[in-house]
Amino acid sequence: MPTDVIMPQMGESIVEGTITKWLKKPGEKVQRDEPLFEISTDKVDAEIPSPAAGVLQEIKAAEGSTVQVNTVVGTIAADGEAAPKAAAAPAKAAPPEPKKEAAPAAAAPSSPVHQAPAQEAPTHESEDEHARSSPLVRKMAREHNVNLSQVSGTGLGGRITKQDILDFIEKSQRPAAPAPAAAAAASTSSVPSASTPAPRPVPAVIPGDLVPLTHMRKIIAQRMIESRRTSAHVHCMYEVDFTRIVQLRNRNKAGFEQRHGARLTFMPFFVRAAIIALQQWPIINASLEGEAVRYHRHVNVGIAVALDWGLIVPVLKNADELNFLGLQRGITDLGERARTKKLKPEEVEGSTFTVTNPGQFGAVFGLPIINQPNAAILGVGGISKMPLVVTDKEGADSIAIRSVVHLTLGYDHRLIDGAVADQFMALLKKTLEGWNEEVG
Repeated sequence: MPTDVIMPQMGESIVEGTITKWLKKPGEKVQRDEPLFEISTDKVDAEIPSPAAGVLQEIKAAEGSTVQVNTVVGTIAADGEAAPKAAAAPAKAAPPEPKKEAAPAAAAPSSPVHQAPAQEAPTHESEDEHARSSPLVRKMAREHNVNLSQVSGTGLGGRITKQDILDFIEKSQRPAAPAPAAAAAASTSSVPSASTPAPRPVPAVIPGDLVPLTHMRKIIAQRMIESRRTSAHVHCMYEVDFTRIVQLRNRNKAGFEQRHGARLTFMPFFVRAAIIALQQWPIINASLEGEAVRYHRHVNVGIAVALDWGLIVPVLKNADELNFLGLQRGITDLGERARTKKLKPEEVEGSTFTVTNPGQFGAVFGLPIINQPNAAILGVGGISKMPLVVTDKEGADSIAIRSVVHLTLGYDHRLIDGAVADQFMALLKKTLEGWNEEVG
């Protein structure tokens, strides 16, 4: 019997999805779990894997169709079971307009949707005393012959989590890569993002054409208008001497990648400094619910990711419980999976504060729109060399060439006063300019 291909339910609140692209044609072979088609929902764009191996026999929902979850959109037959049927060509009914709903994570913002990797209570065993870990982690280490002293922990106080040991095991099973060449000094115009972005392709359009909005672009438009109507937007901008961190990254990036298999970027510095300031000024990590203020227990940082087909904001949950290495790994992972359409709906919900990076393509600064239901958003400008007046310990002034970044805080004036926003930014600036944490 042919296997039905079902429109999956990508999250409890999602009731329909739009098929944006079929990756296989009728008659083509497909392996189980191989990407079969792409969908777009109110939350994420995602690739849907094949439920079985065989031949795509029939497409029942054409590209552009919006269908309810659990609807059969195609069938897969075993090799030689039946000839493929022609692709469905349903009448081109106008897809229903996206339903008006609150911005992502409006439901129960005080409770993070996704908790940090499970950790069991530590024991007093003498095994690997130098490494903070749970019995489960130590059991996995024994089974895979892993020395925990070689594993970098991303939990609080360097604690080794289950995900840390899984990442280490996966890395150790890969073919050895050649040692990276000595890194050249980074240009001070380096981009503070999870990875240096390639130039975005120019859309292939013909002047004069009328092109319908994509499903994602409709949702983005709806969210931006809702945010402008909801929050009383105010912005403040601070200039930060970023020289100390630029030099620190230049000294450590080669060794960091050798030790951890991850690139050292600037984004974790901004996120870590923001977490420190948010813990001092919790109103900026809060949300307005009717006539009450919800103070969130954790800092769930939304990281805006620019895609070739739009914008998405995956969320690094419980970021306040991660050390610097954990922040870098989490930011890199979310960015990569956003670009490859591997995010889950719960990974774009539950943010309490957002960081966006208009400087990655050279902007000096931006005036970002708040990501609802957050109360604030941090915009990171480009890093460039500038002449600054520098005062030494004796109070003497001089002019020096420094690496400078401009940071902008967009905040909801219904909740946050200007004095509080300025004190938050002053602490953020102080933390970055006087950075004294190890980077791992």
